[in-house]
Amino acid sequence: MSDKKSRKIFILDTSVMLYDKCSIHSFPDNDVLIPLIALDELDRFKDKKGVVGENARYVNRYLDDLRKVGNLHGGVKIKENGQTLKVDVKTKYKVPVGLDPESADNQMIAMAMEVTKKFSRPVIMVTKDINFRVKCDALGINAQDYLKDKIELKDSEFYRGYVDLEVQETAIIDQAYEDLENNSKHIISKIEEKIDRNLRENEFICLKNESQSFLGRYSKGKLERVKSVENMTSDFVFVKERNREQLYALNLLFNDEIPLVSITGLAGSGKTYLTLLAGIEGLHSGRYSRIVITRNIQPVGRDIGFLPGDMNEKMLPWIAPIMDNFRQGLKDNDLTYFNVMREKGSIEIAPLAFMRGRTFADTFLIMDEAQNCTIHELKTVITRMGENSKIVLLGDVDQIDTPYIDSHSNGLTIISEKFKNESVAGHVQLKKGERSYLSSIAAKII
Repeated sequence: MSDKKSRKIFILDTSVMLYDKCSIHSFPDNDVLIPLIALDELDRFKDKKGVVGENARYVNRYLDDLRKVGNLHGGVKIKENGQTLKVDVKTKYKVPVGLDPESADNQMIAMAMEVTKKFSRPVIMVTKDINFRVKCDALGINAQDYLKDKIELKDSEFYRGYVDLEVQETAIIDQAYEDLENNSKHIISKIEEKIDRNLRENEFICLKNESQSFLGRYSKGKLERVKSVENMTSDFVFVKERNREQLYALNLLFNDEIPLVSITGLAGSGKTYLTLLAGIEGLHSGRYSRIVITRNIQPVGRDIGFLPGDMNEKMLPWIAPIMDNFRQGLKDNDLTYFNVMREKGSIEIAPLAFMRGRTFADTFLIMDEAQNCTIHELKTVITRMGENSKIVLLGDVDQIDTPYIDSHSNGLTIISEKFKNESVAGHVQLKKGERSYLSSIAAKII
């Protein structure tokens, strides 16, 4: 390794390489150290389905290719980014008293302590494991999260998908309606001046002045009227918004020119209910040939592989919310309609781990609990979408079950932030619980 003062030494934990296969390329002009024990851990994931297994295999292959360039034990200089990559082959370190010496994490901690003493340059342990970082800090080791995908915003600054403005002049609301009629843009500059930024693509605007109001959607440089539910649905599916944000969501769900929709909100806000009914309506009207429902499996107690039955039966515990909405929204109490549609292939349950290699054309795809996915997993799904298809990402970023990601680094937050200026995408945050009065109160006070 080079000992230049300007270069830092980054030690990569297994969790980082499993989270993002490109992490081993992400420290240009610095030295990257991979513990041998991390490679041993990586090897146990190479046969796993989905993105995690793919990442493990990619890192293994990349390191194997580097062997043709130089010696991994001595360190290989990567010409493309000035990075040096080395595998630390020492197998036993003196683990601090009180820590299990057989633990891989503790071995890496001991290694980081020794490397820190050896070099005068900054040594940084990079890990997605929160407890790992806490232990490092307690022992005086510089540790940090892998920050490549993290959204550096306060929670209050997350994109909501709409703007609410109280205006004093009724003339502003009159101007908004006039702009709609004349296809002009005068009101847009006034709104942007008030909010001190540009409007986002497919962002909704609510102008209010006592009893007067205006609802519009910004699209490709102009305002469009927010449609009422009656102008979007047929008699086959009955759906009625209970608040303004739900109306915004329905406008995105029924708009065929917006193939990527993300909806966030607390439990009971209507995310799954509205999305499912929009999918059923699209299926009935012939706009889509099937509905595909998927989610990231985060089991409590038992993994999907240990559950009895075929794939559909294994997925049943995780699609229970969908079945509940069939009972409620379509009055399909015994799930006859739901089961018939599954048998016909009109509704398909597809685990996230089995998405790679597929193409979804003429499909309405519902990605439930998307806050439990990494950005790399969501990329896998979104890039599977074919012609005449729509993907809807649903989730509550305050209820994340997946280790190593949080409200700022989960895929759902990243997608809504990165796509907020793209005309192909729309986002709405539902802020009210509509499941029941009890549910709403519980969400607030507990």
